[in-house]
Amino acid sequence: MKRFILLTIILIALLAACTTTPAPASTSVPFTPAVSLTPTELSQPTAVPQPTVIPVQPSAPISGLPQGTDGYPWWNDSVFYEIFVRSFYDSTGDGLGDLNGLISKLDYLQDLGITGLWLMPVQPASSYHGYDVTDYYSINPDYGTLDDFKRLLAEAKKRNIRIIIDFVLNHTSREHPWFVASQDPQSPYREWYVWSEADPGQANWHHAENGAYYYGYFWEGMPDLNYATPAVTKQLNDVTRFWLQEIGVAGLRLDAAKYLIEEGTVVQNSASTHQWYQNFRPEYKKYQPDALTIGEVWDLVSISADYAQGDQLDLTFDFDLAQAIVTGVRARRSEGIARAFKINQNVFKPQQFGSFLTNHDQNRVVSQLAGDLDRAKLAAVIYLTGPGVPFVYYGEELGMIGRKPDEDIRTPMQWSAEKNAGFTTGTPWRMPYSDYPKKNVETQSAEPNSILALYRQLIQLRNQHAALRVGEYVEVQTNNPAVFAMLRVSQEEAALILVNLSQEAVTDYALSAEASPLKPGGYHVVPMLRSDGEAEGTLMPLTCNSQGRFSSYMPLPALSPQSYLAVQLQKS
Repeated sequence: MKRFILLTIILIALLAACTTTPAPASTSVPFTPAVSLTPTELSQPTAVPQPTVIPVQPSAPISGLPQGTDGYPWWNDSVFYEIFVRSFYDSTGDGLGDLNGLISKLDYLQDLGITGLWLMPVQPASSYHGYDVTDYYSINPDYGTLDDFKRLLAEAKKRNIRIIIDFVLNHTSREHPWFVASQDPQSPYREWYVWSEADPGQANWHHAENGAYYYGYFWEGMPDLNYATPAVTKQLNDVTRFWLQEIGVAGLRLDAAKYLIEEGTVVQNSASTHQWYQNFRPEYKKYQPDALTIGEVWDLVSISADYAQGDQLDLTFDFDLAQAIVTGVRARRSEGIARAFKINQNVFKPQQFGSFLTNHDQNRVVSQLAGDLDRAKLAAVIYLTGPGVPFVYYGEELGMIGRKPDEDIRTPMQWSAEKNAGFTTGTPWRMPYSDYPKKNVETQSAEPNSILALYRQLIQLRNQHAALRVGEYVEVQTNNPAVFAMLRVSQEEAALILVNLSQEAVTDYALSAEASPLKPGGYHVVPMLRSDGEAEGTLMPLTCNSQGRFSSYMPLPALSPQSYLAVQLQKS
């Protein structure tokens, strides 16, 4: 009985729980929008604030002719472009490039961002390349006239471009009137060259038709001048005066600079050669106080730098750095590149050297990289954001190829996909490479991801940012052999450059610097340049201690394959 009563109570309770209680009458007021909204507007998600985009701030951008920044000379604000006039552009249809052809292409160079030109020899010469001069005071008739050259200078100046020329002062052509006269033992020009009546039995001596022997380091067609004779120095000083003061070039690239004076068996880098340049410096500065001299001293960087300590030449080219960049990019390893920059920093006066990848005497960079344009882009990023005064070899910005013999690393500039690469309407002195239908200015100008587009972006970026032109180089450790990084810090700006040389994405890297000119505190990291393959995304801020030190920094969690990133560090 008790069990029955208990079950009944439980059943009644369950029925009560399941019964729905009527809802109370609503007291809410129907929603009436303050403004009329469409169904689409009513369905939009709630707006959220967007992250603040911090713009890049130009720092001491170039305006007009470069004048110098942070106390550095004008050449540190410049990007030079090396031109072989014979191969640049033919205005007459004879198959040879000329000065008027170059004038017609100055707008292209200005658009590229170039502010300086280095012209390979433009004087009359015996050979196609011009390095065996027959007249120091004139223009090669293949290229035009002295009036054409003066017009070139004027037109370049209108576009804020300076011009320096090759100065071949170690030797002349054997066809030069001075050498022809010197073959007479009674001639006053006899002592202008190094002669011996008997065979010295040593290298680099050549037998002349008169039975005597003369010295010519490079070959018999280029007899060396004898600077032990004061009249030779006086004459070459006058040649310097003519081009700097009378014609108005901005400077001279000194060919074969280390071979000038022999001392017995010492034929390179002699004490007498250094002394001659010490005497030469006040001479050329007298004719034009801000004239630039840059020497070709193809040697160890420690030897090359001896010529550019402020008492001889203004700059020399750093061949070791160029080789380290090309080799490092080819091997996809950064250690050699970082080491070369560090050695450079220790031996040169700050920023007083010429940087480059290859020139007219070397296999072109893309050929050294087996045709890989992606790796050529990485090499370009490193040297065009690095310290020094950059020199671009014509066509490098297109990825032009070329392997020796020399004529094949000096082929015509590739302007278009038209016949003969648009270089000439006639028969070119040397045929362009067969890849010109794709590798040319016209085609690549229309391609935003071309190597030409990157060169234009890099050069113009350098022109806009003092840190990239004159900033102190600071080594940055990356904790990964395939990743290269550096800081550039000027008086008013700091930039960080990061390059992944690997074909694979990299996540195991960490940036650190033991000390730097960066002020302590936090920095916004603002992209100035990033590669096409580099993922978009917020860059992590950077924090430095009181010595400008930072460690374990990763601006991005992963670096895309063969990618590059240049950022401006803005104090937060």
